[in-house]
Amino acid sequence: MLKFNGKQTVRFVIPGKPCGKGRPRFTGRIAYTPRGTVSYENLVKLAYCNDTNGSNFGNAPIAMHVTAYYPIPKSTSKANRAKMLCNEIYPTKKPDFDNIGKIITDALNGIAYHDDAQIVRFTLLKYYAESPRVEVCMWEVN
Repeated sequence: MLKFNGKQTVRFVIPGKPCGKGRPRFTGRIAYTPRGTVSYENLVKLAYCNDTNGSNFGNAPIAMHVTAYYPIPKSTSKANRAKMLCNEIYPTKKPDFDNIGKIITDALNGIAYHDDAQIVRFTLLKYYAESPRVEVCMWEVN
């Protein structure tokens, strides 16, 4: 865990295309989490533990900043590709910002913090990039 202006700060990167939280599925009366959601939550946990040595904020209030980098579609023209890389064209497609935030915050429950209710400030940005990934920065709010 890093210290920035006397506050605990962590940064980590989740490789690959951003993924959103899937809706629960039902088999009769039994609800279950979709396999893709479980896999991505495990990837988030692994990235967090590898990049931060398993740092924990305890019960402190937390701010979180997430930047999601989407892959550029293969059918994109060279002109539009350049605009996407210069942030002149933004990804306005799924997954939605709230589903990206939900899957990350839920995955870190009990690992980075006691409960995601501790998150008092959250921002999310969406961009295109050559290498799709999600970058997360969290810090303690005093």
